[in-house]
Amino acid sequence: MTKITVCIGSACHLKGSYNVVTTFQSMIEEMNLTDKVELVLAFCLGQCQQAVCVQLDGELHSVSADSARQFFRENVLPRVS
Repeated sequence: MTKITVCIGSACHLKGSYNVVTTFQSMIEEMNLTDKVELVLAFCLGQCQQAVCVQLDGELHSVSADSARQFFRENVLPRVS
């Protein structure tokens, strides 16, 4: 199972982590990936300068609310197909 962890700490919250989370949730449901993708929230991933910080199978990424759909398509989908 592919694991996506999204930081919802202060810096990430201010940069739009809520929108990143809801985008990922929607895409997981729309594509019927609930059995292949685990979405987890964390209070800090220690990379506040890169907010919104997303960890994908242990790799750290910086994802904005505007780039969340593209990030999911380019980085998550190849891992689950």
